[in-house]
Formats: sequence, structure tokens, C-alpha cells
Amino acid sequence: MRTKERLHFRRRLLEWYDVDRRDLPWRHAPDPYRTWVAEVMLQQTQVATVVPYYQRFVARYPDILTLARAPLEEILKSWENMGYYSRARNLHKAAGQLVSDFEGVIPNDYPSFKSLPGVGDYIAAAVMSIAFGHTIAVVDGNVKRVISRLFMVDAPVDHSSSAKTFKKRATELLDASRPGDFNQAMMELGATMCKPRNPLCHNCPVREHCLAQRNSRQTDFPVRRRKKKIPEYHIAVGVIYHGDRMLITRRKEDGLLGGLWEFPGGKVRDGEAPEDACKREIEEEVNLDVDVTGFITHVDHAYSHFKIGVDVFACRYRAGNVVLNGPIDHRWILVDQTGDYAFPAVNHKIFPHLKNNDKAK
Repeated sequence: MRTKERLHFRRRLLEWYDVDRRDLPWRHAPDPYRTWVAEVMLQQTQVATVVPYYQRFVARYPDILTLARAPLEEILKSWENMGYYSRARNLHKAAGQLVSDFEGVIPNDYPSFKSLPGVGDYIAAAVMSIAFGHTIAVVDGNVKRVISRLFMVDAPVDHSSSAKTFKKRATELLDASRPGDFNQAMMELGATMCKPRNPLCHNCPVREHCLAQRNSRQTDFPVRRRKKKIPEYHIAVGVIYHGDRMLITRRKEDGLLGGLWEFPGGKVRDGEAPEDACKREIEEEVNLDVDVTGFITHVDHAYSHFKIGVDVFACRYRAGNVVLNGPIDHRWILVDQTGDYAFPAVNHKIFPHLKNNDKAK
């Protein structure tokens, strides 16, 4: 794209953004902290889902110091069902580092901010440009899709080898006079006009610059690698009743679903009956001897890189004291106390089946 074309592209895009951008809460009197929280939440999560979470989160944790002082378990509960919990753990850890190393203030320089836990290229570029006006191009999935179609880029958007290509194009397009607004406009264009399927080309403010639209090849871009088959795992978990209470355990704070509560269980081995796997996993994880007294339900759940099918069994405590091997904490709770703890989404699919379950009583 030549200089004159780039200037026209920038002007048309920003004119459109100024008039038609969505009314989102983090755009109301934005500050570095709120911009940071919003951008962290918006990674891997749709705007419609993020809005209520964001509003509750900044109302409860209005500044970095409040966030840093809050217990991690409380933060995870605030994040519950939004998924990708490492975002919440890193946000909390980074807030603590900001308090200890930067007097509770987000630093106004890219390297310092990027050194914080969970802050990668995208988050750093977004916060530095939107909150501080740094001329750094943001490259997320929406921006890649826009650039792919604008320039008919053959490089696959889902491969790390293409990162420099998209960053170069985004940097060339960036409006240095309004970098934060321009970055948001590019993301807004991808989210509302240049959609993955059925792009709204007839309404696009910059359609005259789009090579894919000119050549009727919008559906050919962006280019992606052929997806590998997603692995599936068979899991067995036990709801262990001891009187009117049931056992929950807390996962280690690092790794997948770190810090969340769950029912004990694990993978079913080849040739192993799910009931036997349930009993074995309980003995290995919490050192309890139980009777498997009935099948409660089966639930399926998909993560980003794998799927699980979970058989859930009612179990009656027989003997033993809880000794944790893997989990870091445990509680014996009533069924109606599940709302007091942060659980993964898959457990929320189980809860409705526990209300009237009497198979272990």
C-alpha cells in the first residue's frame, strides 16, 4: 500500500471508529489499570462475555493495590466460568509485583511492563498504545484477519513463523498520531465487520483498499494450517459422601485450572472400568477407601487443545484420613456450599445432578 493509500486508509478507519465504535465500559474514561484488566479478559474470550465480568471485577478491585492484597482464591472465584484461569493468576501475581517494584503504578515503558507475569507482546502493545499513546501496533486475531484480507497474505495466521509478517504490516498501517485509537479501530473492524465468516464487506469503511474484496476472495483468507485431531480423554471422578458432606480438593496453583476446586478423580486407564478408575484415583489422590455406590451422570467438556468425557460416581466413605497427593487442600462441604468455591466449568455441569442424589446415603 502506497503512502497516499495508507493515509486515506487511516483517515477512513478512524472516522468510522469515532462514529460507530461499540459502547464498551473500558472505553469510558480509560486508565492504564482498567485497560490492562480489559485486555487480559479479552484474550480468548468474546466481548459479550467479558463485559459483565469486567464490570464486577473493577468494582470489586478498583485499583492495583486492592487487587494485589486480595486472596488468589477470591480472584479465581471472580473469574469463575470465564476460563483460561492462568490469566487471573498472572494478573494477581503481576499486581503484587507492581506494588513491590513499581509503587503500585503501571510503568510507562514497554520493557518494564512486558516483564510482568502474563504480559506478552499483545497485552504490552495494547496497554502502551491505548493508555500511554506509544506508537506500537497491536496484533491479535482480529487484526490478523483484517490484514490477511487487505493484502491477501498467504502466511498462516495460526503459525508462529508468520508473526513478523503480520507485525510488519500492522506497523506500516499504524497511525502514529492516534496509535491507541487506531489499534482499537483495527480490532473493532475485525470483530464487527471483517468477521471470520460472512464478512460485512458492503458496510466496511475501508473496502476499497481490500485486495480480497476486490478479487472476491474474502473466504480464502485468513489462511490456516490444517487442524490436527483433538485428543479425547476418559475421566472418572467421585463425589465422596461422609454423612451429609462431600469432599472437594484444590488443584496446585500452577498449570491447567490451577487453584480451582474439584472432585477427586483422573484418567481411566486402557481396559479399566470407570468405577475401578474412580476408586483407584481416590485412593491415590486423597488416601481414602470408598465404596462406589452409583453412577450420577456423564458430562463432556472441551478445552482449547483436548476434550474430556467425565463419568461421575457417587461414593460412600469407608475408612482413612485425607492425605493429599497432588491436590494442595481439601474441604468437606454441603451440596449448597459449592457456590462458595471457585470450580472449573466442567464441575458446574455436574452440580445440577447432585441436588437430589441419594445414591451414597
